[in-house]
Amino acid sequence: MKTVLSAIQPTGDMHLGNYFGAVKNWVQLQDRYRCFYGVVDYHAMTMPYDVQKLRTYTWDLITNLVAVGVKPENLFIQSLVPEHTELGWIFNCFCSYGQLTRMTQFKDKSQQVREGAKEEFISVGLLDYPVLQTADILIYKADYVPVGKDQEQHLELARDIAQRFNAQVGKEYFVLPEPLYTETPKIRSTADPTRKMSKSAGEKHYINVFADEATVRRQIKSAVTDTGENPTGGMSEGVQNLFELLKSAGDQKSHDDLMQAYQSGNLKYADLKQVVADALVKLTSEFSERKKEINADKKRLKDQIKASSADIRKTAQQTLREVKELVGLMNV
Repeated sequence: MKTVLSAIQPTGDMHLGNYFGAVKNWVQLQDRYRCFYGVVDYHAMTMPYDVQKLRTYTWDLITNLVAVGVKPENLFIQSLVPEHTELGWIFNCFCSYGQLTRMTQFKDKSQQVREGAKEEFISVGLLDYPVLQTADILIYKADYVPVGKDQEQHLELARDIAQRFNAQVGKEYFVLPEPLYTETPKIRSTADPTRKMSKSAGEKHYINVFADEATVRRQIKSAVTDTGENPTGGMSEGVQNLFELLKSAGDQKSHDDLMQAYQSGNLKYADLKQVVADALVKLTSEFSERKKEINADKKRLKDQIKASSADIRKTAQQTLREVKELVGLMNV
C-alpha cells in the first residue's frame, strides 16, 4: 500500500473552506492508502502566536479532525515525534539559503508580519520551516502528498533535498514524493466572494464546521450573489460559490437541478440559498453530534492520540537511525 503524508497547523476553529479544501480529502484517502496525518504545532510557532493557546488549539484540532471522520490511529502531533526536528536539522545541510529565500510563502508571510506586528520580527523558523516540512514528508518515506497550487513549491523543495541527499550518500534512499492532485474546491467567503473563506478576515467571512443551524442559515441567507460587477456576463463569483458549497456538501442532484434552472434563466437565488443551507445544516449537524460524543470523554481521545503518536514515532525513529548511519553521525 502506498503512503500518503499530509499535515495541518493548529490555528483555532475549522471552517468549511478547511474541510472541503483539504480535510474531506484526508477522510477519503484513508480507504486507499497508508496515511500519516500530522497536527504540526512546531510550524504554528513560525508566525506570531499566543503561547497559552497553542496546546489548546492542538487538542481542539485533533477533536475536530476525528469528529469529521479522520481515524485516530492515522493522527500524530508533531511535537510528540521529535525525530522530525532532528531530521530537519540534517536536511538544513542539504538545502541552500537561496532556495529558502525564493519561497513564495516566506515572502507573503514576511509581509503579513510587517503589516500586522508592532515590531518587525521575522523568525528564522519562518524562513526555515519548508525544510522541517520536508522532514515531515520524507521521514515516513511518503509516496504522495496531497497539495494545492500554493504548496507545489514546497513539495519541489522536498524532492530537491531528497535528490541531493541520495547523491551525497551514494544511495537511492529516499523516494521522491509525488503530488497527489485531487479535486479541491476553492471555497470563498459568502460575505465577499472575491476572497477565499478565512478566519483572519473576520467572523462573517467563514462558516464553522460545527456551527449551529441558525448561524449557518443566517450566513447563507445573507450570502452575496450578484454584485453588478461581472463584465463577462457569466455566473458571478457569489453564485459560483453557492453552487460549489452545495456540490461539496454532497447534494449532487440538487446541484444539477438548480444548475439547469440557472442555465434556463429560471433560478431564484432564494431557492438556491435554501437548498445550500439545508445541505450544510445536515452536514454540520452530523459533525456536531459526533464532536459532542468525543467531548463527553476527552481523556479517551487524548490517550488514543498519544498512543498513535508513539506508534507512528517508531517509523520516524527507524528512518532517522538509517539516515544518521548514512551521513556518518552517531546512533545511540
